Amino acid sequence: MNKKFELYTIGHSTHSIEEFIKLIAMHSITAVCDVRSTPYSQFTPQFNRELLQQELKKHNISYVFLGEELGARSDNPNCYVNGKVQYGCLAQEPRFYQGINRLVEGLTNYRIALMCAEKDPIACHRTILVCRNLRSRDIEIKHILGDGKIESNIDFEQRLLDMLKIPENDLFTSNEDLIEEAYNIQGQKIAYVKNSHEDDKKNSGTISKKAGAGKA
Repeated sequence: MNKKFELYTIGHSTHSIEEFIKLIAMHSITAVCDVRSTPYSQFTPQFNRELLQQELKKHNISYVFLGEELGARSDNPNCYVNGKVQYGCLAQEPRFYQGINRLVEGLTNYRIALMCAEKDPIACHRTILVCRNLRSRDIEIKHILGDGKIESNIDFEQRLLDMLKIPENDLFTSNEDLIEEAYNIQGQKIAYVKNSHEDDKKNSGTISKKAGAGKA
């Protein structure tokens, strides 16, 4: 890339659609990239995929669904250990690379906000998985918080270190390695876990794509 691009993230949380659009408009977002694995919720139906796309269109904001490429779940059983998805494995999947490349290409023409469900980026794969794999690129990552304020990714990573009580200034460990360790720990804490009930529904073919949202 020839210049440094900005990438925003946001969690729709329990906002009204009006509040959500106000938040992204504050930061001149022109496209929302939905990275929820399941873009539907019985608790916040205003953010169901089709309804959200229609509302964004009214405000000349584009919408793209990349939950299959950049979501927190996988159809590949090799990406699970004891039923828990492994972010490291997800990040090596070909379609994850495709999603990352598509996102980066989109930054040349759009001011993009990665959207998932969790209010706090520290509890969401949009940051712990997706943004982690964009850190080495010439992209400035900014997180839109619930009150509209911005948290830089640098400040976010410091907050993550503090929350996990990872000691800094280790003589034998670089700060970068400490940050990577923090991402690994938090990834295990928030990773999606399959349960037998879900497997039974999937195997019987009765699971609906519009099931209520759990972890995105």
